[in-house]
Amino acid sequence: MEYRELGRTGAKVSALCLGTMTWGQQNTEAEGHAQMDYALAQGINFFDTSEMYAVPPKPETQGSTERIIGSWFKARGTREKVILATKVAGRSPMTWLRKDGATTEQTPKQIAEAIESSLKRLQTDRIDLYQLHWPDRPMPMFGAAGLAYKHIEGTTVPIADILGALQDHVKAGKIRWIGLSNETAWGTMSFLHYSAAKGLPRVQSIQNAYSLINRSFEMGLAEVAHREQVGLLAYSPLAQGYLTGKYQGGASPAGSRKALFNRLQRYEKPETGPAIDRYLAIAQQLGLDPAQMALKFVTTRPFVTSNIIGATTMAQLKTNIGSEQVAWSDELERFIDAAHHAQPNPAP
Repeated sequence: MEYRELGRTGAKVSALCLGTMTWGQQNTEAEGHAQMDYALAQGINFFDTSEMYAVPPKPETQGSTERIIGSWFKARGTREKVILATKVAGRSPMTWLRKDGATTEQTPKQIAEAIESSLKRLQTDRIDLYQLHWPDRPMPMFGAAGLAYKHIEGTTVPIADILGALQDHVKAGKIRWIGLSNETAWGTMSFLHYSAAKGLPRVQSIQNAYSLINRSFEMGLAEVAHREQVGLLAYSPLAQGYLTGKYQGGASPAGSRKALFNRLQRYEKPETGPAIDRYLAIAQQLGLDPAQMALKFVTTRPFVTSNIIGATTMAQLKTNIGSEQVAWSDELERFIDAAHHAQPNPAP
């Protein structure tokens, strides 16, 4: 397993990160424990979760993923072997994450409550990387309108106030570092500006969607990642399973996220199917597993700190971790570039 520095922290995280959002919904506690056992044995030292998980979010399962990780830490005594990342929700209409039933926002009060609740569920005294799950300001996210920016006026907690609240918890030892998620180049640079200007905690990472069919990170944010050492933690590297080919031709396998929840519209635009067909053809021509090819593409990008993999079965997890063994060649890079230029970013 390759290890890379997380921002400017000096800490080394595995190039593959274990994603956990299905635990407590599609996966049981025992299955979550088995995945963590296997991932740790394969050299993965970086786990990512959120106060909101399992996904899709709902009151009945909120916090279940963190509780499963916490029970594993207690049962195995493995806390010191893992660099643990979790997240606090941004502004949203969800009312079940806070004890008073308030809708979520990144106020100092809500951040404090979220941190204490996560620490309790995780059965730990610290969170290594604490991420803002999405911006507090109103903006299109998660594939809405192709992520085209449209200015929306609305209430927002000032960035300096958010950083100030996080600083209090860094000083208290409850969190070590901070990161962003689903953020823009402007947002990332604004956080960096206030950190430098006011002596506040510095952002170390940004967790955004990135895959063969969504390379929008390369336009603006990749330069920020390089110049500012705010590396990408790439989520949905398989486009929620579409790049495995299992949904091609309108298929909806039993037990899949599409069959269970039908929430994958980000990857169901008219241009997406033909683009995926091109990548599946490349994998077939070169004798590669399409999932492993798609994952290795993400892992090999120079601005990626860690590639977040997720699985609902052990077979899937073993395939995903096995992507580390795929040899990336100049020929493969040329094929991928040609497919990208033929249909760039069909599912941003």
